[in-house]
Amino acid sequence: MRLATWNVNSIRSRLDRVADFLDRQDIDVLAMQETKCRDDQFPFERFDELGYEVAHIGLNQWNGVAIASRIGLDDVEAAFPDQPGFDKDAAESLISTPIVESRALGATCGGVRVWSLYVPNGRTLHDPHYTYKLEWLAALRANGAQWLAAHPEAQIALVGDWNIAPTDDDVWSVEFFADKTHTSQPERDAFNAIVETGFADVMRPYAPGPGVYTYWDYTQLRFPRKEGMRIDFILASPALAARTKDAMVDREERKGKSPSDHAPVIAEFTD
Repeated sequence: MRLATWNVNSIRSRLDRVADFLDRQDIDVLAMQETKCRDDQFPFERFDELGYEVAHIGLNQWNGVAIASRIGLDDVEAAFPDQPGFDKDAAESLISTPIVESRALGATCGGVRVWSLYVPNGRTLHDPHYTYKLEWLAALRANGAQWLAAHPEAQIALVGDWNIAPTDDDVWSVEFFADKTHTSQPERDAFNAIVETGFADVMRPYAPGPGVYTYWDYTQLRFPRKEGMRIDFILASPALAARTKDAMVDREERKGKSPSDHAPVIAEFTD
């Protein structure tokens, strides 16, 4: 099984690139984030032509997550239990009836429970969205712990754009990101709390050390200057992580005409 995750930054703008990527990398399951479209705008027909079933949740031109699979797509969930919501119009804090955004989608593909996740950005350390981000991650951790406690041998992949660089090796400049989101200690603690429940970063053993990034801002020539961040991950449950055969970042997809600002992360698992 070849599983990939990719923040495509608008599926309608990158459809041809996504189709070419699926073929070039022989992908069985692709989790996508920031599809930036409603369900009725998603190009299901193109994926059907390529032999993929697709589940998608998108409420407007923001956020949006999808899973495309050619090895089955069952038990689709449009959010994880008790997923926090956010009112984008709230001036100072979360409200009692927040909107659950299109940020999490789960489906079982070839026996693996795949969650396509688009973790809230956080914006700034003092923004209500930062509190929302930490609450969102805490709820995800609680669910992950429950899933593994109930079924220790469960095959689960938590994949997507986490908007967190968990170590200093995951950013091009520690000084540049000081006092910013993505690298703050509470965010890193929230990420590590999920790892500590038993979910493993399957790519790190295959690409150790600094300089391995998945995101480069469009501005300031960040990509050619190799000034990036590693914020996209495939975290696998113990039983699934034990099957890891290989993992990589496909930097080629950050090149060329009209790329996403993220590159896909790919993991291959034995049968």
